[in-house]
Amino acid sequence: MILYLEIGILVFLYFSIVFLIAQKVENNSIADIAWGPGFAAVAIYAMISNQAANHRLVLGGGLVIIWAIRLFFYISIRNWGKPEDYRYVEMRKKWGTKNYYIKAFVNVFLIQGMFLYVISTPIMIMSASPTGNLGITAYIGLLIWMVGFFFEAVGDYQLRKFVKNSENKGKIMSSGLWKYTRHPNYFGEAIMWWGIFLVSLSSLEDIWGIVSPITINYLLLFVSGVPLLEKKYMKREEFREYAKVTNKFFPWFPKRR
Repeated sequence: MILYLEIGILVFLYFSIVFLIAQKVENNSIADIAWGPGFAAVAIYAMISNQAANHRLVLGGGLVIIWAIRLFFYISIRNWGKPEDYRYVEMRKKWGTKNYYIKAFVNVFLIQGMFLYVISTPIMIMSASPTGNLGITAYIGLLIWMVGFFFEAVGDYQLRKFVKNSENKGKIMSSGLWKYTRHPNYFGEAIMWWGIFLVSLSSLEDIWGIVSPITINYLLLFVSGVPLLEKKYMKREEFREYAKVTNKFFPWFPKRR
């Protein structure tokens, strides 16, 4: 239980520092860049705190760190030199100037910290588990994570390459992995956390860690991921036509027109 408290304090301090930096540069979308490294910090702390030879923690924590580093560099490069993301601009307008800093800290950084803590539960379970050996579920989890990493990393790469081509300005990405799902990167991220959960599952006592993939899947499908982009792009005819033949989330072959 001490580990859970320590990581809770770590996450709170981490996002408090990120909040101060964001206010200094007047850009709350820094929270997006800080999302991945926050998980890496939890994984590293859990691995350092664990004194036993825990192969399960090394594998699971390592997968989290790899995912976090890639996500950090991708978002950092994508957002570098750009103004605050439109979502956070809308939040500023909604909040007004009264108690702005409190609203920003609670609604952006504290809430993200809470979600990060919940999603990190498999890391804490692996660190606290007396069984550090790898079982069949760990290997299955690794395979699932690899599939998810492929979808997220390749999907992001294909989209970035598409956007950088001036000939595609104003067009909708509908090739590569984007031919089979409208959100391959979000699908990949969701799948990765199911894999990490399986890596952490050494016995039925660890089943409560399922709250992690359920939470990230809920956020991506119903809160901050898919819904925001769908709402933004559904105003465009080309995207509506694309949506008629392409699955929203789970990859599958395009529908026939």
